[in-house]
Amino acid sequence: MIVPILLTLSFIIFLSPYISSALKIPIAPTEIILGMIFANLGFLGAHPLFDTTADIGFYFLMFLAGTGVDLKIFFKTEENLLKNAMIFLALLYILAFACVLFLGLSKIFIVVIPLMSVGILSTLFKEYGHRQNWLNFAMFVGIIGELASIAVLTILDGYIKFGLSSELIVNLAILLGFLGAVALLVKGLQILFWWYPHIKKTLMPHIDRDDKDTRLSMALFCLVIALMMMLNLNVVLGAFIAGTFLPTFFEHKRDLPRKLSSFGFGFLIPIFFAHAGSTISLELIFSGKILFQISLITFSIILVRVLVSLVFLKDLGARNTLLFGLSLSMPLTLLIATATIGLQGDFISSNLYTAMVVAAVLEVIICLILIKFISNLNLAKK
Repeated sequence: MIVPILLTLSFIIFLSPYISSALKIPIAPTEIILGMIFANLGFLGAHPLFDTTADIGFYFLMFLAGTGVDLKIFFKTEENLLKNAMIFLALLYILAFACVLFLGLSKIFIVVIPLMSVGILSTLFKEYGHRQNWLNFAMFVGIIGELASIAVLTILDGYIKFGLSSELIVNLAILLGFLGAVALLVKGLQILFWWYPHIKKTLMPHIDRDDKDTRLSMALFCLVIALMMMLNLNVVLGAFIAGTFLPTFFEHKRDLPRKLSSFGFGFLIPIFFAHAGSTISLELIFSGKILFQISLITFSIILVRVLVSLVFLKDLGARNTLLFGLSLSMPLTLLIATATIGLQGDFISSNLYTAMVVAAVLEVIICLILIKFISNLNLAKK
């Protein structure tokens, strides 16, 4: 029955910011924990409408993540930073492959260990400001890493669906074709808007009584989801790329991401996080059967990041390099997405799924505490 679910969601959506503030942790992990608790108390059950809304919430979250990425940034970045970022990401995947090969881990760890998401990272700017080199470096590397993670996640989704078959090759060819079409579209729009800049203002005027900017954004969001479903590609990639179009081509609408965020983080996205928490069994966690898996996932992601961060040691120094590594060790949303894709495709067990979701929350808490401790330690020395 949907009524108890709606009542419980209303409680989670409204009170999670206050509970988050009291616990001193971000809202997203708080919503996951609340979803976990209420589901195990019997207030959040399975329902098709709940599942579908949660999926839309996740797609919108990735769309919003894309609105934080101006594609023109890659043409303005220092060559040395871009080179180190590529080395950093390459080493992440090499070490992930080595861990799977030599430690006998599940193949999904090749995807899991290098996962990167800037969702939680962006909240650090509110506390530490935009003048911290380690944080600015982390955001740039995190954006590239998130793009790579989403691309790899799309490939994983295809592999789970089709296995090593000709269908997988066709799926990858469609993916490459889609990315090529996006690149051509970006170039074409750049030329169009350069010759006819007034088109931007027509589509998204400064004085907008009819919310044309929001309507165009939502139309783009729905269009891309439909297109990705038609092409049988992972919707996450399309939603993220669609989001990047807004800051790239409509830079005059700087308040648009905030307007979209108010809707997303006030309604759809909390439902996604609460749904993720509702799939977790507290009994399984407290039984101790998956504690090793939780620890393995949590600390492998953190330790590998910190180790590979030594690439930036010369640029940042020891303390800031450590902060840089920790700030990139919180791939909350994409780790949950990877776990969900793996479970739905019977690629991983329910135990490993639970361990991955719990680890996603635990990493955020551990890294935020360590970042806070190291930052305060430095201030104390001064």
